[in-house]
Amino acid sequence: MPGENLTREEARERAGLLTTDGYEVTLDLRSATEPPATGPHTFRSLTTLRFRCARPGTSTFADLLAPSVTSVVLNGRELDPAEVFDGTRITLDDLREENVLTVDARCAYSRTGEGMHRFEDPEDGEVYLYTQYEPADARRVFTTFEQPDLKAPYTFTVTAPEGWTVLGNGAVEGEPVPAEGSGTTWRFARTQPISTYITAVLAGPYHRVTDVYRRTLEDGTELEIPLGALCRKGLARHFDADDIFTVTKQGLDFFHEHFGYPYPFGKYDQAFVPEYNLGAMENPGLVTFREEYVFRGKVTQASYEHRANVILHEMAHMWFGDLVTMEWWDDLWLKESFADFMGTFSQVEATRFTGAWITFANRRKAWAYRADQLPSTHPITADIRDLEDAKLNFDGITYAKGASVLKQLVAYAGREAFLEGARRYFRRHAWGNTRLEHLLAVLEETSGRDMADWSRAWLGTAGVNSLTPEVVYDAEGRIAELAVVQEAAPAYPELRPHRVAIGLYHREAGGLVRHRRVETDVAGARTVVTELAGAGRPDLILVNDDDLTYAKTRFDERSLQTLHGHLGDLTDPLARALCWSALWGLTRDGLLPARDFLGLVLRFAGRESEIGVVQMLHAWAHSALVHYTAPDRREQRGRELAEGALGALRRAEPGSGHQLAWARFFAQTAGSAADLQLLQGLLAGTARIDGLEVDQELRWAFLEPLASHGAAGAAEIEAELARDATASGRRHATRCLAARPAPEVKERAWADVVESDALSNALVEATIAGFDQPSQRELLAPYVERYFAAIGEVWEKRSIEIAMSVVRGLFPALQGNQETLDATQTWLDGHRDAPPALRRLVLEAHSDLARALRGQDCDRNAGFTGSALGG
Repeated sequence: MPGENLTREEARERAGLLTTDGYEVTLDLRSATEPPATGPHTFRSLTTLRFRCARPGTSTFADLLAPSVTSVVLNGRELDPAEVFDGTRITLDDLREENVLTVDARCAYSRTGEGMHRFEDPEDGEVYLYTQYEPADARRVFTTFEQPDLKAPYTFTVTAPEGWTVLGNGAVEGEPVPAEGSGTTWRFARTQPISTYITAVLAGPYHRVTDVYRRTLEDGTELEIPLGALCRKGLARHFDADDIFTVTKQGLDFFHEHFGYPYPFGKYDQAFVPEYNLGAMENPGLVTFREEYVFRGKVTQASYEHRANVILHEMAHMWFGDLVTMEWWDDLWLKESFADFMGTFSQVEATRFTGAWITFANRRKAWAYRADQLPSTHPITADIRDLEDAKLNFDGITYAKGASVLKQLVAYAGREAFLEGARRYFRRHAWGNTRLEHLLAVLEETSGRDMADWSRAWLGTAGVNSLTPEVVYDAEGRIAELAVVQEAAPAYPELRPHRVAIGLYHREAGGLVRHRRVETDVAGARTVVTELAGAGRPDLILVNDDDLTYAKTRFDERSLQTLHGHLGDLTDPLARALCWSALWGLTRDGLLPARDFLGLVLRFAGRESEIGVVQMLHAWAHSALVHYTAPDRREQRGRELAEGALGALRRAEPGSGHQLAWARFFAQTAGSAADLQLLQGLLAGTARIDGLEVDQELRWAFLEPLASHGAAGAAEIEAELARDATASGRRHATRCLAARPAPEVKERAWADVVESDALSNALVEATIAGFDQPSQRELLAPYVERYFAAIGEVWEKRSIEIAMSVVRGLFPALQGNQETLDATQTWLDGHRDAPPALRRLVLEAHSDLARALRGQDCDRNAGFTGSALGG
């Protein structure tokens, strides 16, 4: 709609004009359990907004996305909704110095995870509501000034069906009281000044577990924080609230010890909600998570580690983001990068997940490296012109690259200087909004370093550098000179200062062991590491040992040969993870044939001790097979991967997480008649692998490849759904049904996602996942042309959340050939006036496809040995 996409200039103008003093929001959610009469399913939203104007007599606008407005009253004047409301904005003329705006509207329940999401549980018919606003969807629930720098206190009053649990950012004031007619009315305590996008309401028959966190602060104050953990009733039997509370208390201990500012929001509820469209959201006092973090079946320790990381990430936001908030989305990194870094930092130091930096190096930084090599890469401090830009900037740069750079900053400035800078930042800017310079000011104070050059190089420029060891040996085989060569992409030529550790590894009876480590500063194109002169010839030189900086790591020839034969012998798990990540980077860059990477996975992944690394290797190997392997070699490589996965599955310790991970990878790679027969036997109970418990989640993982290869049809899928008649079962069944290899199946899936808005965001996601099957390239070929014909209208008519899912998810990446690349370029050339956010998504897909084709050429040119193990 016109006006929906708020620009930075509009926000700045409004922020210069207005000061918000408070919101009083009354929501009537009793309609949630009733079917809509006609039209959108709506609820009543009554907002009273008090604000001041610096220039009386001028005009501005309030934000509201609603099907209808009943009344608008400004300073006692009744305004005609038909004249002042255009569907997205309410025009406010002739403002006074002090103003009161009251808007009575009918707002719509959401099925896309934006605004007030409504979910009806197919298992028991119960209805659950929750809100999700980032970056700008509070306006779908109440009238707002929808930008982060117009903070205000909020008072929420909510009427809901009787028997429901209702929560908000603040604690409930008094006892809920019966509402007129039916239901119950809840009033919540007035909040501190916070931004619109982190206000929150949750309502429904949620299962809730409570606890209390207690701590004595340094000044003797006794702190007591009520804790809550919630999920749907249907998930209660799976809900491990004790573990969630354990991590929560450990995190609160860590942040209180290091931040020097007590948790500022009273209570701490954490709700695991259905059909969430992101991982989690840091609403103060009421954090929301996707309910997939409530594990219905057996998962590996990597899943528990990931959940703990998300819990701690969101907790860090209570300070970085909620207490102190960026002025505009340009400085989104001021909260997301810090939360991503602090989530892992606190996890390693305060919880049982002491190896979380390994996961960070292997998984999070891989996300950053990919994003930083796309044509849409941007500085960590980005140029965010409008809300569509902001929506796309929740990316690997803002999160993982920013966190990686902060890890480099800790090495550069010192741990205590960094933490003291954070403490001063909170004290100085509590309840306010900040920009980059505010953070740099405190870091300069605490570190004694000039942060200007560091900031310009790391925060103000885009692109990832590569670091390569260049070594010369003397006649005795000792290092005469070891230098680190730094290179940058031509489009982003910045050579940055790096604080790195360089490790020299030697083969010995106990494995591949580090004998020498030096820490040094690398700057410019070539840095000689004088401390290593005279060292014995190493078998492996690892630049960026211990993962101190953010850069692609390359190898000298001897080191690469060592890894080909002895990668599994590396005794240090972080060093192994860094080498795996570097080898994957070489594969993506078309410098290492996919056959070589797959051969390394087949030889060494079964020996990997870190389960998170194993699962990341599975994902990379699948991507290498699907996208980077020469097409005429995919079939054989696929058979080898499946055989290797089955062998590793049978060798894995019975009942272990490794066994579960290999079982899932085997299902993903299964394709032969024998593979499918084994999966059918495991489902039917006629086949067995010692220690492998085929629970409901694993049953669905086995059923999908059977469906995609035509070995299971609608009847088998419906029978499995009857066995698992839950919301999770419905998502799995939707994916499996869309995976079947039939033209009419693909046509139906396409229509459900592209031509209809009947599906919720979760079912759109499941349908797309099922539609896109690597074994069905020929079947999906006709959709290339249809994709480019459809995406403009999809972007125009659907919510941005759904439009992004469709444009990303249905891009024909499986048609990995020059014709598809040309079709993508043709669309880009012919749609230069398309919305910038849409063009960005297509440009990214074009870049990924071009990279895949370069990888295929590398694999093709490497020759065909007949086996990846022979590479």
